[in-house]
Amino acid sequence: MPLRVGLAQINTTVGNIRDNVDAIARMIGSAKRENIDLVVFPEMCICGYPPEDLLHKATFLKDNEIALQHLAAETHGITAIVGLAQGVPMECYNAAAVLENGQVKSIYQKGVLPNYGVFDEKRYFTHGKKTVIIEKDGLRIALTICEDIWNLQWLDTFFKKQQPDLIINIAASPFNAGKDQQRQEVLSRCSCHFNCSVAYCNLIGGQDELVFDGRSMIVDAGGNVILQATEFCEDLCIADFEIQDDKVIAINPVSPSCHLDKPLDEIDEIYQALVLGTRDYVRKNGFSKVVIGLSGGIDSALVAAIATEALGKENVVGVTMPSRFNTSETQNDAQTLAENLGIGFHAVPIADALDSFSTTLENIDGWDENGLAYENLQARIRGTMLMSYSNQFGWLVLTTGNKSETAVGYSTLYGDTAGGFAVIKDVPKTLVYRLCRQINEQGEMIPETTITRPPSAELRPDQKDSDSLPGYDILDDILKNYIELDHSADELIKAGFDEVTVRRIIRLVDRNEYKRRQSPPGIKITPRAFGKDRRMPITNRYNP
Repeated sequence: MPLRVGLAQINTTVGNIRDNVDAIARMIGSAKRENIDLVVFPEMCICGYPPEDLLHKATFLKDNEIALQHLAAETHGITAIVGLAQGVPMECYNAAAVLENGQVKSIYQKGVLPNYGVFDEKRYFTHGKKTVIIEKDGLRIALTICEDIWNLQWLDTFFKKQQPDLIINIAASPFNAGKDQQRQEVLSRCSCHFNCSVAYCNLIGGQDELVFDGRSMIVDAGGNVILQATEFCEDLCIADFEIQDDKVIAINPVSPSCHLDKPLDEIDEIYQALVLGTRDYVRKNGFSKVVIGLSGGIDSALVAAIATEALGKENVVGVTMPSRFNTSETQNDAQTLAENLGIGFHAVPIADALDSFSTTLENIDGWDENGLAYENLQARIRGTMLMSYSNQFGWLVLTTGNKSETAVGYSTLYGDTAGGFAVIKDVPKTLVYRLCRQINEQGEMIPETTITRPPSAELRPDQKDSDSLPGYDILDDILKNYIELDHSADELIKAGFDEVTVRRIIRLVDRNEYKRRQSPPGIKITPRAFGKDRRMPITNRYNP
């Protein structure tokens, strides 16, 4: 008889241990019905990932242990591997427990603790030092957790006494564009190095800024991906391991392999990540509806389209708030977008409020309507309007600033940055256009004029983004090199970028850290997003 292995990628919520345990128990039940012998769950699935400073609470860690015992009782006739936080504060482990026939058989503790990018595991966890290899149908099965498998040198030391036949890797590996290919390369390298199969089970779902994309997979000893689970949704991925003379001689998929021949392209996977991240942030934080300021511009159009896909048209409301500077074309585009998406739509002109504020401010010596303060006042009135909707009706405000604007501070603090979640905070402007084009391939949802019109904040007559910023293709190239690749000004200039432009953009990025610290969280889709990925001091006089 073959050994049937199932990879159960599930969507957990940090701290919601009861519901997480219920979801795991239901999946164990499904695994039993599928005659699975060994079912594998993601990293820290009992408590959700990343739990951050909840790990400093002794009661939280105790609840993990209690939950583990409840799950063990579900494992009569099956073996399950589940992730949890184990131990006590200041001696806590990122752990994987082996449950079988109603008992906790053994616990593996993660050995390689990542401490870069969004990861902060050395703040919370103690390094595990012991190998855990279980035997199942004559196979030696080694347990690893996420980062362990990226470090072959460490694994060599770890497995020096006993060569495994199968490596299980449970993970909570966050998404960024292109990450799946990188994971496949890591797993393939590991399987070839040890000449054994690797079964990798990843989390799915949104957790604050992070999105976990699933795509659990099984790789054979030759480094070939045999089976891969669906992306961005829960799945139970099943394969039969044919065994002869205590060796795996074949791996036969039971569930259909997904997208092995036709993986998602970059735009598709980013769009799905944005949809999942938005849906989970809204729902896991107790909201049912969202409200968005619709300017008639491309950024708010993209956010509205993503929100509609994520939450359903009945749960999205668009509000246009024109002043005397907004053209009839952009106002019409805002209404057309709402009609195309089928979402609620309100028109709330702000001209009277703007005049009233300005009249009041005339009591301040030096106030006038010709400068930046008057422009920003419009944005702040709009932010106040949207937050009033939120307070009155309990709707979450989705902000619409993109990564390019966020990087250089081309936004108004307490204006267009006011809100609860920044859907496209990590999406560069050039990518905004590509995403909108992709959405319209199935029919024009976003008005064509919204896409082709030169971008403008419309806060003064005939204003264009190009009055203040270089072209977005140039800007995004500089920003990627400076923010994601850490290239210095001198390196960028040597690469051919204009020196004046480079130094100006870098200065804007560094000066506007204070704005980003006060902005809402947003979905990470690039290798280096603002927030946990990039933590710069606000008071900073370093000149790169």
